[in-house]
Amino acid sequence: MLDLKFVRENPEIVKQNIRNKFQDRKLPLVDEVIELDAQARATQVEADELRANRNRLSKQIGALMGQGKKEEAEAVKAQVNADAERLKELEAKEAELGAKVTEIMMTIPNIIDPSVPIGKNDSENVEIEKFGEPVVPDFEIPYHTDIMAAFDGIDLDAAGKVAGNGFYYLMGDIARLHSAVISYARDFMIDRGFTYCVPPFMIRSNVVTGVMSFDEMDAMMYKIEGEDLYLIGTSEHSMIGKFIDTITPEEQLPKTLTSYSPCFRKEKGAHGIEERGVYRIHQFEKQEMIVVCKPEESKMWFDKLWQNTVDLFRSLDIPVRTLECCSGDLADLKVKSVDVEAWSPRQKKYFEVGSCSNLGDAQARRLKIRVQDSNKNKYFAHTLNNTVVAPPRMLIAFLENNLQENGNVRIPQALQPYMGGKTEIIKKNTP
Repeated sequence: MLDLKFVRENPEIVKQNIRNKFQDRKLPLVDEVIELDAQARATQVEADELRANRNRLSKQIGALMGQGKKEEAEAVKAQVNADAERLKELEAKEAELGAKVTEIMMTIPNIIDPSVPIGKNDSENVEIEKFGEPVVPDFEIPYHTDIMAAFDGIDLDAAGKVAGNGFYYLMGDIARLHSAVISYARDFMIDRGFTYCVPPFMIRSNVVTGVMSFDEMDAMMYKIEGEDLYLIGTSEHSMIGKFIDTITPEEQLPKTLTSYSPCFRKEKGAHGIEERGVYRIHQFEKQEMIVVCKPEESKMWFDKLWQNTVDLFRSLDIPVRTLECCSGDLADLKVKSVDVEAWSPRQKKYFEVGSCSNLGDAQARRLKIRVQDSNKNKYFAHTLNNTVVAPPRMLIAFLENNLQENGNVRIPQALQPYMGGKTEIIKKNTP
């Protein structure tokens, strides 16, 4: 959420940012919120004057009563009562205007970084760099669920009966591989100085609206019926929420956390054939990283975060590339975002396996996450998040890039300790 003072003083900058994000329908909101804010401030001024006048008149009543001037005191009391009725009206108007201003401010997008390319959607994202040599083997790579089935490693039919589409059973070596990747990612981030955390898997509505836009919330979140609780779509939500309504001494920053959680998502809308199987699902597990830092350090941390994901995938012999997300592909709270995509030998193209985002002070402003410097001055922190690894989607990249011609899957050295020392997993069945 933007600073309202910034919107008042820079309406054209805010409008141009909206145009850059191809959200022209929101342009009238800028003038509307400025007008509502003006009304709210005028209402507050009148209310403050009445409150000050009430205090003055109350003292006057006491003085008049002390002088025996009862009739004059009663006249002043009548004025106090009339002012009280007006003050009640003004306070109700203040609350109504404040709620309207907040609602609009929650929908006006954050100011994107000047380096962000302008584009309408993800088709206009810009490749930054490739890491590792993408290889297409001279044997056919089966679809990922067929690879898993060859190890008796997946049961979608049973999951469909139990929970419906978008769920799965992982079995045997594939299930173990899934857990091994999560454990390896946890230790990888701990070794890089991050504090490990297992957060709540449900959060309240004030945290949901603090960490994401209304559009994201509607498309992603599952609500617990009858309670003010939502299942998390990513542990970033509860991890950032950990700092709600806090003031952190500047010398204690940055806060660098890595978290494990299951994730639950509606995944609204139709998707392509390549998203069959376990590519886009309602439930998965993920290792995440978040940073809470000083504003001047957020650019440095942004580059560190996406590099962590690149390094992890390369340690497992998976080629990746980074993409700069264009303006139209950025969620409203984001200042800048980079996607990490893994190479798919079967599709002969890259696909997304992680996303790194700098949200500036947008989440901090909504959740009141503040920092106090040595002079006792307070300001809003910057928050960032990035995917470390998110199986089972990551398993698709892992299985395709480590599949051998005989159908077995090679286990890279870094992962072998988490697989009981195995150097490969052996094919059991023909799909």
